[in-house]
This record gives sequence, C-alpha cells and structure tokens, in this order.
Amino acid sequence: MKVAVLFSGGKDSTRTVHWCLENGYDVKYLVNFVPKNKDSYMFHSVNLEMTKLAAKAIGIKIKQFDVSGVKEVEVEEMGKTIEKLNVDGIACGGIKSDYQKQRIEKSCANCGKKMIAPFWHYNEENFMRELIDLRFKVIISSVSSLGLTKNWLGREIDHATVDELIKLNKKYGVSIVFEGGEGETLAVDGPIFKKRIEILESRKIWDDKTSSGIFEVLKARLAHK
Repeated sequence: MKVAVLFSGGKDSTRTVHWCLENGYDVKYLVNFVPKNKDSYMFHSVNLEMTKLAAKAIGIKIKQFDVSGVKEVEVEEMGKTIEKLNVDGIACGGIKSDYQKQRIEKSCANCGKKMIAPFWHYNEENFMRELIDLRFKVIISSVSSLGLTKNWLGREIDHATVDELIKLNKKYGVSIVFEGGEGETLAVDGPIFKKRIEILESRKIWDDKTSSGIFEVLKARLAHK
C-alpha cells in the first residue's frame, strides 16, 4: 500500500514513519502542514523548518502545505490536500487525541483513503520506553504545563526523563507523551535516519506569565552517524 505520513518532525510522527517502513508500507512521502496561526488545534508549529532537514536525513520526499491554523477551517484545508495525494492511505502518529484522530479519519473517509494510526491508544509509558530502546534521539522543543519548567527545553528524552514524566503525571495529570498539548518534540536521529541532525545554534524562549516556552533551532545541519 502506498501511504503518506503526516509528519511534524516530532517523536510520534517519526516513529510512525519507522513503523510503516518496518511493516512493509510504501512511504511515498511525508506531509507537513504549516499553520499560520501558531495556536493551531491540529498541527505543530515549533521548528517546522526542521522537517525538510529531517526528511532529507531519512531519505523520503516531503510535501509542505500552508494552512490557516484556524479551528475547523484548517481541517477542511487538510481534507482538500489529502484528497489530492496520490496514495492509498494516510498514516498519523496520534496516541490519545480524539480531536485530531476524528478529523483525520473523517478527511480520509471523505476521499476514500485508509487512515493508519499504529499507536492509537498505545500504552504511553511503553511508547516512550520503546522509543528510547529503538535508539531514537528526541529533544523537547516546547513545554506548556505545570511541572514543566524552562530546564525541560532542549532536553533529550531518556529513561530518566520518562521516570520524571510519570511522577508529573501522578501529581498534575501531565500526559507522558504530551498528548494534552503539554509539549512538542523534535527527533534528530534514529534507526531510520541515514544521517543525524546536528543542532549548531539554538535559543530558549520563555514566558513567565504563562509558564511556557520553546526551544528554537536557529541553525542545524546533517552530519554523518
């Protein structure tokens, strides 16, 4: 089956690419939606310029599309784009977000394409532990939740990170996989990467009023593994 993977450069979509390749799907290209409104309900907005570099590192063509980022309007825009893609199915990395899954599922159904969500309702801790054991290197690119401070920005996800997230889940209800909007991530290496992404320059932007921030990549390149 020919598929396109909805791709943000984060842990969920990157692992979905890996899953599709491991399970015999023909991944024709990665699809990245760039919302003009950074508070999009559907799509990531941090470090999206890195998706092109990630696609190059993985070796799969990427298609980028601008969307408004306006609630529900962006869903219609996504649906029109999906309809035009010359593939049989659309794969996404959703784990718990009913909002996103239902809208992607409806968009696929409207144009006769199959939706593939390999990690839907997957155990959150298992997902994170397996991500690490598969040797994906993932950093935290944004945080917006109680318990997640400026120090989390740019942090690599390892088993100690997961241990801390489990504690924050028990204390504040933080999703271990950030499915409640608590944070975003960026994958810079992994088993499907032919080259790794090397971050050369970055900065942390923090807002004390909202206790949220982003880890912005200013300069990066591909490097040999």
